Amino acid sequence: MSNAVFIRAEELAQELEISKAKAYKMIRQWNEELRAKGYATVNGRVSRHYYKEHIYGLADKKGDD
Repeated sequence: MSNAVFIRAEELAQELEISKAKAYKMIRQWNEELRAKGYATVNGRVSRHYYKEHIYGLADKKGDD
């Protein structure tokens, strides 16, 4: 797994073994949630931390990347 701040749809699709279309749909949804909270977003990418939080249920702890 990359140490990049954002995860791209292609990597998300590969990691979760889903189609790229489904990965883009998930990223769009997460970016909508982030925008509603006032965060800036990048189309086709989502914060790796936000992704891990939603997929793996990681708590918001320091050092939890």
